[in-house]
Amino acid sequence: MNDAVDKDSMNIRYRTRVKYCGMTRAQDVHDAVALGADALGFVFYGASPRHVTAAAAGTLLRAIPPFVSTVGLFVNATAEEIAATLEQAPVTLLQFHGDETLEQCCAIAARVGRPFLRAVRVDDAMRGADLLEYESRYRAASPWFSGLLLDAWSAGYGGSGKGFDWSLIPEELAPRVVLSGGLSAQNVADAVLNVRPYAVDVSSGIERAKGIKDGVKMRAFMNLVRQADTGA
Repeated sequence: MNDAVDKDSMNIRYRTRVKYCGMTRAQDVHDAVALGADALGFVFYGASPRHVTAAAAGTLLRAIPPFVSTVGLFVNATAEEIAATLEQAPVTLLQFHGDETLEQCCAIAARVGRPFLRAVRVDDAMRGADLLEYESRYRAASPWFSGLLLDAWSAGYGGSGKGFDWSLIPEELAPRVVLSGGLSAQNVADAVLNVRPYAVDVSSGIERAKGIKDGVKMRAFMNLVRQADTGA
């Protein structure tokens, strides 16, 4: 569950986790850590404008302190390609964002010894029951499965920067998912208040250019998440 104990009142309140994705620069990593980000994402998909090489990501990872999760986004990569990436950039969590099958996700995670998120591109034809079934199958298939990341449907890969209908997310599933897709300071408070996801994931919504983060937008995003948390 994404709640924490308020030590003053002993009332249960939410603390939504925050993942900043598409990190490419040391300054952005520094700002994200200083703002209290729970996770930082690195895109190992060559066609993405936020792509970072394994060597460059490895350098950035060395500046990240303990207890900040690091996530590697992969699209249709082989087990060998992912293992080679992890040798230089040992992220703590995998994020499969392509057409990987359930069996491929589970086998790769077991091969490299990393838990994984499965990205689901949600379209208008999906229903809450579909998402629950999707999660159930993955959870039953592998102890390495960590959860679902819900993003908007797009013909491309690696994140669309667009939103989707949050009402499709079942109430019982929301506390376990990472919500992505078109989030920014303009809508993240509504997302937190209406969905109550375990975590929110943002990339383009905190940028001044593709792959280049904006410290002011990063701070505004974090502040609004925390304000929404206290509004439970």
